[in-house]
Parts: sequence; C-alpha cells; structure tokens
Amino acid sequence: MRKLIVRGDPGIRRDAVVEYDGEELLVFAVQRQGDYHGPDEPQLWCTVGSEDEREAFEKRQFVPHWLDTESVDADALTVVKSGGDLNV
Repeated sequence: MRKLIVRGDPGIRRDAVVEYDGEELLVFAVQRQGDYHGPDEPQLWCTVGSEDEREAFEKRQFVPHWLDTESVDADALTVVKSGGDLNV
C-alpha cells in the first residue's frame, strides 16, 4: 500500500483500477486537493495498493503518514477502470 499523488485529473474515483509503472493498482481512497487555493491543476492524493491489501485498508491496519509516497503526472497513468460507477 502506498500514496500516489497525481498531478491533474485522469478521471479516477474510489475503486478505480489504474496501471502505473507496469503494475495494476486499486484505488482505495481519493482526496482531491487544490481546487480553491492551490496549483493550476488539481492534485489527487490516492491511497493505492493490491487486492491483498484491501482488508488492511478497510480495517485501518496501517499508518497513513508512514506510507511510501510517489508523485506522478496524470498522463503517466493508464486508467483500466474509472471507479465510482456501477456499470464498468
């Protein structure tokens, strides 16, 4: 499990599936930053991980500020499933 700070908005929401750096990641949570006072484009602060880590996320068996953090541009992600919708 790790934090992924996405510069820009690739159109993902909670429960999305993205591919980054050859790895498929599930998006457990998204916090949108920078809409009011912030950079020119929004930032999405995502908690991502594998399916094996979902239970640990749901039970909060991690310390958020100890997670490894990476910052990427939105176009560095490949959106497999956008999340938040029931039909995809």
